[in-house]
Amino acid sequence: MRQRAAVLCGAAVIAAGAVTAVPAEAGAPRPPHLGPAALAAPATGPHWKTCASDDYPTLQCASLKVPLDHARPRGEQITLALSRVPHTAETYQGPLLVNPGGPGGSGLTLAGFVASSLPAKVAAQYDVIGFDPRGVGRSSPALDCLPGHFDPVRPDSLPDTPGVERANLARAKSFADACGEKYADVLPHIGTVAAARDMDAIRAALGAEKLNYFGYSYGTYLGAVYARLYPDRVRRLVLDSVVGPDDVWYDANLRQDLAFNDRHRAFLAWIAEHDAAYGLGTDPERVEAAWYAMRAALAERPAGGKVGASELEDTYLPGGYYNGYWPYLAEAFAAYADDGDTGPLVEAYENFGAPDASGDNGYSVYTAVECRDASWPRDWDEWRDDSWDLYGKAPFMVWNNAWYNAPCAFWPTPSRQPVDVANGELPPVLLFQATGDAATPYEGGVTAHRSLRGSSLVVEEGGGNHGITLSGNACLDEYLAAYLTDGTVPRGEGGEADAVCPALPDPKPLESKAASTSSRGSTLHGLLGFRG
Repeated sequence: MRQRAAVLCGAAVIAAGAVTAVPAEAGAPRPPHLGPAALAAPATGPHWKTCASDDYPTLQCASLKVPLDHARPRGEQITLALSRVPHTAETYQGPLLVNPGGPGGSGLTLAGFVASSLPAKVAAQYDVIGFDPRGVGRSSPALDCLPGHFDPVRPDSLPDTPGVERANLARAKSFADACGEKYADVLPHIGTVAAARDMDAIRAALGAEKLNYFGYSYGTYLGAVYARLYPDRVRRLVLDSVVGPDDVWYDANLRQDLAFNDRHRAFLAWIAEHDAAYGLGTDPERVEAAWYAMRAALAERPAGGKVGASELEDTYLPGGYYNGYWPYLAEAFAAYADDGDTGPLVEAYENFGAPDASGDNGYSVYTAVECRDASWPRDWDEWRDDSWDLYGKAPFMVWNNAWYNAPCAFWPTPSRQPVDVANGELPPVLLFQATGDAATPYEGGVTAHRSLRGSSLVVEEGGGNHGITLSGNACLDEYLAAYLTDGTVPRGEGGEADAVCPALPDPKPLESKAASTSSRGSTLHGLLGFRG
């Protein structure tokens, strides 16, 4: 649940027409500690205008006003950016909201991707709706707490001296302080519960009695929270790469550290298997030693004045999300390790790790949501002890991850209690999970399956990617299409999974420098972002 950058609907021009959400009824099913629900009932629907692109020629965009504070529905309003690919079939199954995760990811372009990637007969029966959650992208206000926070070269993430630790702590605190100064009135209203209430405002604005929902990564938790608040308003619910409901959020990041280390080692073992292409040796341990030697050298002398040790970790983290990036990351590694050539490494950083304006926005929303959603340790000694303990087992991302989340130790708004998403009031729910997923480890999907009574879990056996449907695995996509067509779900005869699909094979080394990653998989993972 860590997002480097949100991919925005670049060609979209959000329409000026807006609908203001106002309360229509009370007493919606909800956990009592979550407070009152402001339910939306529009006078008219959103005013849709074309925001088509070459890839998504039928995409439309609009905007929607919602309360900043859903407990004060007639108070200050904010704006959500929406996108839509409208249904074309006579059979209409209602709106299908899609979310790419994060928190902090833009969903505008994802609507076009989902509509074009589902079987045409299935997509034609839905209005596929994307949205930028509050604070994100083209929604207003869009958070940007401290522009340039990730500009290179940052302090080494490994705090092996007191000075390096102080420098990283100062960065984390400065980010939290900047957010508090800039968005004091907004931060208390940024979080998963507020985003779920916004989803219900979208439902009402669309004139739908019930929602269909399809979420990836953090979007699975957002969908589960919506279902907990409004179980009678859920028609179909698809959760891909599922957040463990018991890990929100500090423990989830600790679990990620172990899983990302395993995935990074899988990447290094893949390089060893292809020694003919990369010349780094056939022993995975030797390849791993070479990678950490590269890290140590870059800590002393950043490549191109841009890629130090922390930036190297940022560059290679995406390989833990999607193995389609492995050939490009391996080429950059080999060029540096074999020839001392920094050019490919700088290029890989610019493609996979470098921040941009959308990344600043995505990280601002990420911290605002996660720091607000649940309690984090306020005593840095606890972070230090946990991180050093894990570092001995899983050195790849422990400290990078700790500093990414460290603003939560200093966050200016109090944290709420996580939502218990356990639910026995839903129609059949469909979950997808890869056994080797690093960002949302497999155990979390199993726990969610148990928590959502009557759900079905489809497992990609041996898969390590994060976000697995509509990414080229026909077996998984058949289960997704059947569910969206008529609600069919697989039912197993015991065990953790109701159905199992084999993973796609790992990629091959690039045949030429001009080789392309163009595929549904790479397109999807570009939309999901990294750390999302």
